[in-house]
Amino acid sequence: MEEFLKQNYSFITLSIELLAAVTGLLFYKKYKTAAAKYFIYFLIYLIICDFICSYTWYVHPEKIFGFLIGTVFEKNYWWSTLYWSIGAILFFAFYYFKILKNRTFKTIVKYTSYIFLVFSILCIIINWDEYFTRFFPLISIFGAIVIFLCAVFYFIETLQSDKILTFYRSLNFYISIAIFIWWLIITPLTFYDIYFAYEVGNPNRDWNFIFLKWEIYLFANIFMYLTYTFALIWCKPENN
Repeated sequence: MEEFLKQNYSFITLSIELLAAVTGLLFYKKYKTAAAKYFIYFLIYLIICDFICSYTWYVHPEKIFGFLIGTVFEKNYWWSTLYWSIGAILFFAFYYFKILKNRTFKTIVKYTSYIFLVFSILCIIINWDEYFTRFFPLISIFGAIVIFLCAVFYFIETLQSDKILTFYRSLNFYISIAIFIWWLIITPLTFYDIYFAYEVGNPNRDWNFIFLKWEIYLFANIFMYLTYTFALIWCKPENN
């Protein structure tokens, strides 16, 4: 299993992301008049960003990006933080602002996302050198709070409306369930990132934890993207 993860982790993750994105494109016509079209754009965005993130595979003396060795861009912490830890959170805040009907909920989501963005920028500026060498647990935790807030507001709104009668055919319901569970599983791992030290010679590098983290991420990603794929096929569009 450990050798399998070493060789295929990235391939499997990109494959299930691609499956969800392609499914979204195939069913785009069904959702083009609904807010769900933005979610399909987001899936494509993730594919592009993850592809860019894989540039570290080629940061090697004998490969195309060997010239990045020893520079701040040798690792991809900076890019992952930018497009996922910050970018994905802001997208979901935007998406839920689109689909929520309650004005109070929309206002809370709007200003919470603004505070999150300012906090993230300040966190990076204050710790600029570390931006290229590690992830920021505080950004991840704050981002998880934003996600939980959005999902909970959606669930409350659904329970208080007629949508509860047909929730099982709602794409937004499956999106909310998937991201809520994904962040619930992944967020606690943030506290143990010290054991995921990138450098081979780092004394804190714990391969048992690294493989455990890969397994958790892999199964969480499979669950999330397969849920998206199923929902895009099964659900009915909700017009704005």
